[in-house]
Amino acid sequence: MSVVDMKKSTSGTSGTVTRGMYFVFTLLVIAVGWAIAAANTGISYLAVGTDWIPITTGVIGCFVFAVPVTLLHNARWLALASFLPAIGVLVGSVQYAPEAALDARGVRTSVRITADSAEADGSNNHRFTLVGPEGRLDEPLTYSGDNPGREVGERLDVITDPEGVVPMEAASDVDPGGQLGTLAVGVAGWTGIALLAGRRGFVRRRAGHRVTLEDLA
Repeated sequence: MSVVDMKKSTSGTSGTVTRGMYFVFTLLVIAVGWAIAAANTGISYLAVGTDWIPITTGVIGCFVFAVPVTLLHNARWLALASFLPAIGVLVGSVQYAPEAALDARGVRTSVRITADSAEADGSNNHRFTLVGPEGRLDEPLTYSGDNPGREVGERLDVITDPEGVVPMEAASDVDPGGQLGTLAVGVAGWTGIALLAGRRGFVRRRAGHRVTLEDLA
C-alpha cells in the first residue's frame, strides 16, 4: 500500500491511521533492513577480494534504511540512531564472505616474520615478510595502523587463498562465525529501531500530530 493510498483510505475515519496500517508499514521497513543486509552480503560474495564494492553499496544501503525510518515517525534522532547498528551490518556483510572463503578453502601455514616494511620507511603500512617451511612466501601479511600486534621474529599461523583472490590473514583473525554474529546484531538493532519508530509514529498520529508519513503524501 502506497503512502498516498494510506492517506486516502483514512480520509473518512477522522484522519486517523489505523494500528494495522502502521504495523504493516513497520513490517515493510523491517523487511527493507533485512533485504539490505542480505543483498550486501551477496554482493560481498560476488565481489570477494574487492572490498570497496560491498563497502560502497553497504554505506548506500545504510542511508537508504534511514529514509523509511524517518517516514514512520518524524524523529531524526531515530534515523541517526539507525547508523549505530548499521556499523554492524556493514562490517558483518563485508567481512563475512572473504573470511568464509578463507575458512573453507584456505591453506594454513606456520610461518615466521622476518621483516617489517614499516621499520624501513617509518610508515603505518606494515608489510610483514614471512618465511614458511618451504621458504619465503610471495604474499606478505599486511596491516595498516600503529599497533599491528606483530613483530619481527614472531611465529604464527596464516591462512592463504590458493586461488589468490582473498588476501592472506592470520589464522587467529579468520572468524566467519563472529562476522555473521556481528551482522545479526546489526540487523537486530535495525529491527528494534523500526519497531520503535512504528510505535512512536502511531502514538503521535493518534494524538493528532502530523508526521512525515503524511506530510510526504
